[in-house]
Amino acid sequence: MTALFDINQLLDEMEAGLRRTLEQRGVTDPALIGIRTGGVWLADVLGKRLGIETPFGELDISFYRDDFSRIGLNPKVKPSSLPFDTEGRDILLIDDVIMSGRTIRAAMNEIFDYGRPASIILATLVDLGSRELPVQPDVVGQVLELGAHQRVKLRGPEPLRIELQESGQS
Repeated sequence: MTALFDINQLLDEMEAGLRRTLEQRGVTDPALIGIRTGGVWLADVLGKRLGIETPFGELDISFYRDDFSRIGLNPKVKPSSLPFDTEGRDILLIDDVIMSGRTIRAAMNEIFDYGRPASIILATLVDLGSRELPVQPDVVGQVLELGAHQRVKLRGPEPLRIELQESGQS
């Protein structure tokens, strides 16, 4: 495993991008939702940096995955928790890594089961490309291209760090 980037620099990029996007769209009271696990860690940090006082929500999208029947249930599934109403709210959806877009699709399906938000702004720490669905983040900390046998993993929550893994490492 190799440490990739300065996590604080990536968080600075995300914070600045979120501030710009919120201002451009006139969003003054966003609700923050992190996708378990890395997205929750990031939502905690970004919520504090952005001064969002409403507790953030946590999504576990395991039941919403389109490969659920192939991979089965993750033994660490926990219920999602949204301590606010999503109906009519502007949502900041946070994830650690976006690749195919399937996790984000599952997260949006779950959010809509709670209510219809006014908007969803997607922010990810790392964008690996390789889309299988037409889902693009509004804010990205870093865009990366990886080799066929490489993966990116966010570790945390204390300290947060992002690592490059070669096949076979955990």
